[in-house]
Amino acid sequence: MTRPVFARPALWLGVTSALALTAWTLAHHSLVSAALVVASVMLFGMAALAARHLVPGQWLVVCMPLAVATGWLAEQLGTSLGWLFGRYTYTDVLGPRLIDVPVVIPLMWFALAMVGWVMAHLLLWRRPPAQQAGWPSSLLTALLAAMLVTAFDLGADPYFVYVLKAWVMEKPDGGWFGETVEGFVGWMSVSFLITLVFDRMSVRRPPPTDATLRPVRAVALLLAIYTSAMVFQMIWGATLALKVIAFFAMGIPLLVAWTAWVHWRRGLAVAHP
Repeated sequence: MTRPVFARPALWLGVTSALALTAWTLAHHSLVSAALVVASVMLFGMAALAARHLVPGQWLVVCMPLAVATGWLAEQLGTSLGWLFGRYTYTDVLGPRLIDVPVVIPLMWFALAMVGWVMAHLLLWRRPPAQQAGWPSSLLTALLAAMLVTAFDLGADPYFVYVLKAWVMEKPDGGWFGETVEGFVGWMSVSFLITLVFDRMSVRRPPPTDATLRPVRAVALLLAIYTSAMVFQMIWGATLALKVIAFFAMGIPLLVAWTAWVHWRRGLAVAHP
């Protein structure tokens, strides 16, 4: 399958934009803010790179902007109207904002949704996304993907609020380590919508052959992102309880997903010796 003619210009535009965003943040905010921007952009780039080797270029052209736009709109509705996540206000910790939402937040929505979507396919179907499925399969995949993304948020939200102070909740004690339980409903809803679109837009792509291991490595990269997020929360989580929760809430699906990845990789090796 050939690359879109604009793939290389888009790549350079993305790299240039990331450098400019980082430089602006470093000039106007703290070193910590710049590091957070760099980390967020890197995660977005890794997710996009993995997607490039798992789905056709046409999928990426449609689904990436859609996920970013949906993530930004959901966050903007939250900050301005209190919808979905409860009312909150972003600080300057995460760098420059588009209206009220830091630019890196919508990028992370795509990255996390991509990770959750591929993991859900491994857990349910023992393979990464390969073809468009029927509506029942897509709904089930999106539901599990949303749960996986929200499992990450169980520890991430309190860390960003009370350790990094990246945003301030209007309701200081919402029932979950100072966070609002309503926020998890928002995470589930938005993640479900994004990953459902991912699944309905997915089309058949030829399986990897002995000439390329890129799809296998792409899936491993996405699993590594989720693994690193779990390890980070276990070490630097806001409370001891959240560190333990991260191990089980994220570790159980990770263990099964890595096992499914190994079986899928071995199946490919047998099919293409």
